[in-house]
Amino acid sequence: HNSSHMTDLLFTEKDLVSSLKDYIRAEESKLEQVRRWADRLDVLSAAATQDPEGFLGHPVNAFKLMKRLNTEWGELESLVLTDMSDGFISNLTIKRQHFPNDDDQTGAAKALMRLLDTYQLDTNTISTGALPGSSSSQRSALTVDDCYDLGKVAYSEADYYHTELWMVQALRQLDEGEASNAVDAVTILDYLSYSVYQQGALERALAFTRRLLALDPTHLRAKGNLKYFEYQLDKQKADEEGGGRQRSETRGRPADYLPERKKYEQLCRGEGLRMTPRRQSRLFCRYHDNNRHPKYVIGPVKQEDEWDRPRIVRYHDIVSDAEIEKVKELAKPKLRRATISNPVTGVLETAHYRISKSAWLGAFEHPVVDRINQRVQDVTGLDVTTAEELQVANYGVGGQYEPHFDFGRKDEPDAFEELGTGNRIATWLLYMSDVQAGGATVFTDVGAAIWPKKGTAVFWFNLFPSGEGDYRTRHAACPVLVGNKWVSNKWIHERGQEFRRRCDLHEGTD
Repeated sequence: HNSSHMTDLLFTEKDLVSSLKDYIRAEESKLEQVRRWADRLDVLSAAATQDPEGFLGHPVNAFKLMKRLNTEWGELESLVLTDMSDGFISNLTIKRQHFPNDDDQTGAAKALMRLLDTYQLDTNTISTGALPGSSSSQRSALTVDDCYDLGKVAYSEADYYHTELWMVQALRQLDEGEASNAVDAVTILDYLSYSVYQQGALERALAFTRRLLALDPTHLRAKGNLKYFEYQLDKQKADEEGGGRQRSETRGRPADYLPERKKYEQLCRGEGLRMTPRRQSRLFCRYHDNNRHPKYVIGPVKQEDEWDRPRIVRYHDIVSDAEIEKVKELAKPKLRRATISNPVTGVLETAHYRISKSAWLGAFEHPVVDRINQRVQDVTGLDVTTAEELQVANYGVGGQYEPHFDFGRKDEPDAFEELGTGNRIATWLLYMSDVQAGGATVFTDVGAAIWPKKGTAVFWFNLFPSGEGDYRTRHAACPVLVGNKWVSNKWIHERGQEFRRRCDLHEGTD
């Protein structure tokens, strides 16, 4: 979910807590009334039963006994039966329509595991909440039950690598004396022995099973597994002695469906290949006035070379904080899960691998959008009349966008034909927030990593002057580890650029 949706949920929850407290107060005052009644009658009947005849000899007492039994106990009964929870329950029912569901919870669990892998964290770092870049006021810890639930999500996906990691963490916290209301060591050990067995670690599977049986000697499945694992081990030893080959362990992360996953993750962690000093020495910072553009002669723009081949430049202080706030405010109501065009059918569909939310803003919606569009044109020298609308995206924690090209490729059916404006010649990416940790833009083909800096924009060409796609521009958004990432981008198209693109904007051929 994007951050503005999540923010709404936080306030919803705050509201529910105060509603719950109202219910508790109502329940307490009801109990107080019942208690007062009980105390009054306790005193009364204690006195009356001392000398029942003397007591009933008084006509008022006789009348009051009749009245009490005929009407007052009935009134007490209705008080006891009064349900004080109505207000709270109806409030909860209304609010619940906007609650996350099982898919959302599973999604959030998987995001945590993706962060664990991408940033090479251990489960303890996540469990204590001490993430790099996080402030102490943000931190919050995972309980035994939380770790167990994460393990179960991995288990249901047949991901035994993460099942093991989280179950071990749950067990560690249990062993350190943390209490749990939902889960015990036996249950955790049951999952653990199976998940390490699935990864081919027979000895460890056996050790976990023995530990389980020490706690619960009657556990049927464990008794069966013990025999089976022992048999398998003997068989394996016999095979080895007979010169057979050893059964290899398949521990470690499941092979991901992305061949470039490893490079992507290294770049996300800032471990990219370093540029040679000779290449590095040719990257500069300069004041840029776009060929003495009248707007920028007096106040030129700060331009910094981020990469040489392909040429990627960053412009500093290109939008103000006030402009950023306005764009975010305009985008918030429109934010939806990102859609992509399916390369086979050409139909727009929600992308599972693109976890951000995006909104399109037209220049007519607010002068600030128009101003930003105009600024893109003035700084790059490209015509933005054929560009797409300004796209605003918000990546919450775990939010990422896998490697892709911005240009439509030859093998895709009419990638941008319906626009009639040609291919996406260039990309302008504006960072609208700083990110506490993670969230870099990485170019997986060439090894460039660009870190978000609020108020700056990066720019590159997706096509060569010939109109051919530049495959070195393949890029991705790394998952946000801590913080909140807001970006907006402007995709500029070929139509209208015929006489505007300067040849020297391309990198050298050396």
